[in-house]
Amino acid sequence: MCKRVLGKSTTKQSNESHSSDPIVLTRDQHPVSRKLISPSALKVLYRLNKGGYDAYLVGGGVRDILLGIQPKDFDIVTNATPEEIKALFRNCRLIGRRFRLAHIVFGREIIEVATFRGHHDTSDKKTTQKTSKQSEHGMLLRDNIYGSIEEDAERRDFTINALYYSAKDYTVHDFANGVADIEARQIRLIGDPETRYREDPVRMLRAIRFATKLDMNMSKETEAPIKELGPLLENIPPARMFEEFLKLFMSGKAEENFNLLREYGLFKYFFPLVDQQLNQQTNIYIQPFIQQALRNTDKRINNDQRVTPAFLFATMLWYPLQEQIQQLQNGAHLTPQDAFFGALSEIMSEQQRSIAIPKRFQAVMKDILILQDKLTKREGKRAFKAFEHPKFRAGYDFLLLRSEIESTYSESGESSTLVELAKWWTDFQNNSHETKEQMIKTVSSNRIGARRSPRKRRKPRKKPTDIS
Repeated sequence: MCKRVLGKSTTKQSNESHSSDPIVLTRDQHPVSRKLISPSALKVLYRLNKGGYDAYLVGGGVRDILLGIQPKDFDIVTNATPEEIKALFRNCRLIGRRFRLAHIVFGREIIEVATFRGHHDTSDKKTTQKTSKQSEHGMLLRDNIYGSIEEDAERRDFTINALYYSAKDYTVHDFANGVADIEARQIRLIGDPETRYREDPVRMLRAIRFATKLDMNMSKETEAPIKELGPLLENIPPARMFEEFLKLFMSGKAEENFNLLREYGLFKYFFPLVDQQLNQQTNIYIQPFIQQALRNTDKRINNDQRVTPAFLFATMLWYPLQEQIQQLQNGAHLTPQDAFFGALSEIMSEQQRSIAIPKRFQAVMKDILILQDKLTKREGKRAFKAFEHPKFRAGYDFLLLRSEIESTYSESGESSTLVELAKWWTDFQNNSHETKEQMIKTVSSNRIGARRSPRKRRKPRKKPTDIS
């Protein structure tokens, strides 16, 4: 953690969301230090400056240092074009169509460099059409108009991200009263909120994420249009929604983000089937089940333990899957296996319209769900096969979560068999091989979770009587 020290002049509030004349903080008025900045980012800043270009550390890196948080992202802006940046760095690759960016690669670390963004009100309409494009809803589909640092600051989403640090003279340039908003712990959009949300609806998700991540509140103006403009998220590609899912649910603030997404009516654009069940309130388990899973995930992330998005996907879709299985089995003579795979196919087909879940996570999620049935079958060699499954631990953790929630919220004690099953597998893992074999032998033929009819023994055929 870094100590936050700001000059007195920075706390002055303004009614304007931005100004062409920035507040400039000198070295003794702010805590931003080269010691807190990635050496790779400093190399990029120095080389751009040496090449005759202006370059600044911008956004989250500056914001986090001012908040006393150890920065993780070091983004840079410059007046050099992407092609000019590439000419300076051999380890550079240009990416993006919607926003043209330069990635400077230092081993596993990537420093993102963007050219100052400009406004769209250029008189050269032919040039504008080639470099910028908007959808019928006002969303920017392509945005490669370059401008000055002042224009770039106005184009940024939130005031707390319109902060620029210069490695030349160690000053911080505040174009939108972002430092004052940091002091007031306020998330505030630059410009007209409705226009900015229409340009990029994901900004609604970013507002929620910054509010929880930085422990801030949204300003009334920033908050007001969110519920009304939420449907704009339907126009966001599923692949981008997956990236936003990771940022919201895999950063240690999943439960808080879930609650705010529900409050503002945005959760349904991630998981429509889950949101429908939550609103109907016919399933007493689903909300506590999801919240406990998110709570556990946050705890693991904050303890630097490994997590996988697949577990959360399995959590979100578990109860919609069970409902779909029941619907398929009603009036149809399907085996449990056919019903499971048929229901899973339909659920995933619907879910992929909202979030493009990569196949590697789909496979793990499917293993976790399949293991819920396999863990009920423990006779003979089945228990050892389940125990040796590569995703056994994830499946077991999922079983524990189910038993915990259903035993806590069950009104009739119906989940006692699930609790007993979870305890059996807990004991099974902690015992010797000989004890494991004995446990399997003592499992009754009427195993937990699935009653099986005893097999009838055939009577031996009578030999024909010899009448000769």
